[in-house]
Amino acid sequence: MKSKITLASLILVIVYTVGIIGITGNFDDRFVLLTPVNLLLSLGLVFWTHPTAYAPLWKLAALCFITGVLIEIAGVQTGLIFGDYQYGPVLGPKIFGTPLMIGVNWTMLVYGAGSVINRLLSDTLPIWIKAAFGAILMTLLDVLIEPVAMELNFWSWKDHIIPLQNYIAWFFVALPLLAAYFKLLGKTTNKVAILLFILQFLFFGILQL
Repeated sequence: MKSKITLASLILVIVYTVGIIGITGNFDDRFVLLTPVNLLLSLGLVFWTHPTAYAPLWKLAALCFITGVLIEIAGVQTGLIFGDYQYGPVLGPKIFGTPLMIGVNWTMLVYGAGSVINRLLSDTLPIWIKAAFGAILMTLLDVLIEPVAMELNFWSWKDHIIPLQNYIAWFFVALPLLAAYFKLLGKTTNKVAILLFILQFLFFGILQL
């Protein structure tokens, strides 16, 4: 397992470093279209280094993926959940205006936040308290993601204004998914998932600058 963790960590650091250089440098604009590949690779490496039984992980992954896609479809179609926004072409094939890759993103972020919280907080805390802290982490990350996502045409907001409603919705969608993480995976902590979560903060933070 140590060799798997080392290899996966090295790959992620290289990929995200190249991503920052590629997006901020004078490269072809199509470089950003590799985002779906990056998301799939990142989630694949995290799952490859998952340290406990896989059956609960697949249940969590299915729950996060399906919930993420359905809530985003409802959000795009109605504007009532996150606000008035539309997806661009970067994240790949869509269903009802929502890229399927967004389900991968929700899965990856929930798993990462859950791993971070299990590392930082006591196992004796109630699940919903831990879930709340994890949801706060995910919402803080979204604060960094949103301006960069608009600039890179991941999605766009009406009048280029990110509503407070979006961040409130992020918290309340993430909350039950993180509760499911702690219910299904218990004390599971994945070092690669923690690294990936940190890299996400660094990636979007640097791109904002």
